[in-house]
Amino acid sequence: MRLIYKILSRTEWERALADGWFLGSEADAADGYVHFSTAAQVVETARRYFAGQRDLVVFSVDADGLGTSLKWEPSRGGALFPHLYSPLDCSKVIEARRLDTTGV
Repeated sequence: MRLIYKILSRTEWERALADGWFLGSEADAADGYVHFSTAAQVVETARRYFAGQRDLVVFSVDADGLGTSLKWEPSRGGALFPHLYSPLDCSKVIEARRLDTTGV
């Protein structure tokens, strides 16, 4: 199992749970895919894009279970990041937990 992570607002997470699908955040919609991070990347992602925010959620998904809709593409510093080119079925989420970046 290879876990990847998504950081989003609690409101976005609650909407996804109610719908059964996560369609992505505003930034995801603008880029045309759902941004994920690996375990090695998620702390820097939180620091760069979510620093000082409250009411966040981070969830994990098994990358191997996402099929061909998941692409590994170069991004920050040329590192390969997981990008999902489809809605995410919330049943694929392994764990979701609260994230507070106010100290970041």
